[in-house]
Amino acid sequence: MNDQRGKKTKAKRKKQTATQFTGRGMATRVKTAKGRKSSSTRWLQRQLNDPYVAEAQTRGYRSRAAFKLLELNERFNILSAGQNVVDLGAAPGGWTQVIQEKLGNSAGAIVAVDQNEIEPLDGVTVLKLDIYEENAPDQIKAALNGQADVVLSDMAPAATGHRSTDHLRIIGLCEAALDIAINVLSPGGTLIAKVWQGGTEQDLLTQIKKSFKQVKHAKPPASRADSAEVYVVAQGFRITK
Repeated sequence: MNDQRGKKTKAKRKKQTATQFTGRGMATRVKTAKGRKSSSTRWLQRQLNDPYVAEAQTRGYRSRAAFKLLELNERFNILSAGQNVVDLGAAPGGWTQVIQEKLGNSAGAIVAVDQNEIEPLDGVTVLKLDIYEENAPDQIKAALNGQADVVLSDMAPAATGHRSTDHLRIIGLCEAALDIAINVLSPGGTLIAKVWQGGTEQDLLTQIKKSFKQVKHAKPPASRADSAEVYVVAQGFRITK
């Protein structure tokens, strides 16, 4: 009987994916400190009680966002050995770490792009670059020494609280990511870009569908339930005139 239970336990462990974990068992309450805004207290309490934050620290990821890419990759099989990958808006580097792990020693070129500083990562070319610069695609292609197989964008603007303004800003970033993807992707390539609920504007979605064979929206489990973020997953890049 004990042997059977042991076999079942081992089989269950084998089925677990890289993104499964237990998280914390008890909630932590944070008192509002003198001089600290209630909004800051709520943010701190959410961080302390977020199992993804705790697990990211355990695994050495630079941000909880790493799990969003892990989950997207499990669903869509984005990353594989030998690819050239561009990570837009990469700071602090959580997604780039996942790319490193998934591609391993068989990685092609990995290029992490951000206008903010990124601490170095082994085997990664870091570009401190504003993606709105006219020659941004050329700089990225030079860093790749060729074309990309995957372009990833977890970019998001600082929220103003004004819904229309924030929506326009995230669409602008998505358009910039698409422009870079069209310029640097090889045929059959993949683009993943963050948008906010309400989806992509029709003109942008039409352009994405024109350039890719398959386009879907996805919200990975690691995205907080109260977050408006979703991701456009565009696969099968085709060069259009």
